[in-house]
Amino acid sequence: MPFRIVVNGKPSAIDVDADTPLLWILRDRLGLTGTKYGCGIGVCGACTIHQGTNPVRACQVTAAQANGQRFTTIEGLAGSSCQKAWLDEDVAQCGYCQPGMIMEAVALLRRFTNPTDAQVDDALGDHVCRCGTYPRIRKAIRAAARKT
Repeated sequence: MPFRIVVNGKPSAIDVDADTPLLWILRDRLGLTGTKYGCGIGVCGACTIHQGTNPVRACQVTAAQANGQRFTTIEGLAGSSCQKAWLDEDVAQCGYCQPGMIMEAVALLRRFTNPTDAQVDDALGDHVCRCGTYPRIRKAIRAAARKT
């Protein structure tokens, strides 16, 4: 039985095992490789996407849990104010964690139009950037907030 999901507005029927992580469905079945594999246990944030408007870790959502749900990946945010701010502020070094960071930042800006440093730190506190670009990330979120 195929699982039915909507990703970036496009419906898909995917025939996989019920316990297949959504991350692998996105990357291997739908070709949406912007969502990254980091740790596989939901602690690094690299695979963050939106389920509805809420950020979730795609490595922790199974096909069975995803069935009938709507998701947005980094590809679905093309041209967003956050992506533009990330580029303008030259946030990325290696860039691997950045799609998850941007997804989290977009969700944060939906909740708070002008987030405080504490709110930014709380939202992104469990995202890992091995390059340490956190000051530029905060600056980019502030810039995106001004443009939103």
